[in-house]
Amino acid sequence: MEWRNIYRGMLMGASDVVPGVSGGTIAVVLGIYDRLIAAVNGFFSKDFKKHLMFLIPLGVGVLTAIFLLAGLIEWLFEHYPKQTQFAFLGLIIGVLPFLFQKSNAKKNFKGNHILLILVGACIVGSMAFFQTGDPEVVTHFEPSTYIWLFASGFIASAAMILPGISGSFLLYVIGSYTTIISAIKNLDVVVIFTVGVGIILGIVLMSKVIHYFLASFPTATYAIVIGMVIGSVFVIFPGWPVSVISTVMCIITFAGGLLFAYLLGRVEYR
Repeated sequence: MEWRNIYRGMLMGASDVVPGVSGGTIAVVLGIYDRLIAAVNGFFSKDFKKHLMFLIPLGVGVLTAIFLLAGLIEWLFEHYPKQTQFAFLGLIIGVLPFLFQKSNAKKNFKGNHILLILVGACIVGSMAFFQTGDPEVVTHFEPSTYIWLFASGFIASAAMILPGISGSFLLYVIGSYTTIISAIKNLDVVVIFTVGVGIILGIVLMSKVIHYFLASFPTATYAIVIGMVIGSVFVIFPGWPVSVISTVMCIITFAGGLLFAYLLGRVEYR
């Protein structure tokens, strides 16, 4: 059992409740993205026990963070939104050198791979232009409501496993984010179960797709992943604050994110 996956899962779970931040990106930061894809994809294979030993502590960390840290993350975004987003920016930018190193970009990347980086960046970066609302929490549930929640979980989880694309951001676009967060806070078992089934199916399906591309076109896949991570910077960037004090705080949190990414890289990419 890989117990340090608990803290890895907590980082992924904490990011998954933040619209604009991708759990897949955090998996890249932690250096476990390809292993995560392989483990989910191989869950039903003959080596399922090995993959289970990897996934169980990771899942425990994700669920722990979602239930315990969702309130803290929301509080930070409510009271210190720009500073929090700059911290995530530092974390994401700080992982790019390790990604280039892992993909051996200097040797492997050609002109077509540079184009794929631009494509990945444009796909994710374009999400910054989506206008999102803040819909009311749904309190009256009908059969169509549960179908909508199931579909929300499926779509969001398929995005969660892609670096740069925030599953919670898609929930926000779909209009189910506030309802799902409310259900988690109030421990609404039926809603949590409905969304959870959609999430599991979405992750399993998307992991098979990504596993195929990683196995068949590793360099091209890494190029797209790098592009997606770069594109997420444009989605998360909140703009510069007006006051000098807030600007200094943003610079400090950004530096903290960079330092954290560097330290994680030293540990995880050894």
